[in-house]
Amino acid sequence: MDQAKLKHINKLLSTVFANVMHAEEKALKNSQFNDITIHEMHAISAITMYQHKTSSQIAAELQITPGTVTTMVNKLVRKGYVVRIYSDDDRRFVRLGLTRKGRLFYRIHDAYHRKMMGKIIDGFTDEQIYLFEKALINAEAFFENPSLDSSSIDEED
Repeated sequence: MDQAKLKHINKLLSTVFANVMHAEEKALKNSQFNDITIHEMHAISAITMYQHKTSSQIAAELQITPGTVTTMVNKLVRKGYVVRIYSDDDRRFVRLGLTRKGRLFYRIHDAYHRKMMGKIIDGFTDEQIYLFEKALINAEAFFENPSLDSSSIDEED
């Protein structure tokens, strides 16, 4: 593929990412959930409705430190979105769950993403959806590569 096409695709990807972030921030600000940040929104999404995950699982999923998760969870507990669920066998073992308010937010946010994805792939054939999914899997693999660091920015392929 020629460099001009790659540059154009890169610009589109960057623009789409920025637009998604901006749209989510704007939607949060103008909603009944305007007391949470974009990062807290992602934590609520990671906790999910039914899987009571640990802070360590959330940290791994969001690729942030356990300390950052603890700080975020403390705020979400105070705001009424998250509850800590203590094990009956070992009170040191804590899982996270969503309150009624947290579940309501989760459902609304999930519906927003389903609507967004429906619009993005509207009119695609099954083959085009497969290729789009493949491209996203490739992008995800690129960012999950543990050898990717700032020194690779200077390298040219």
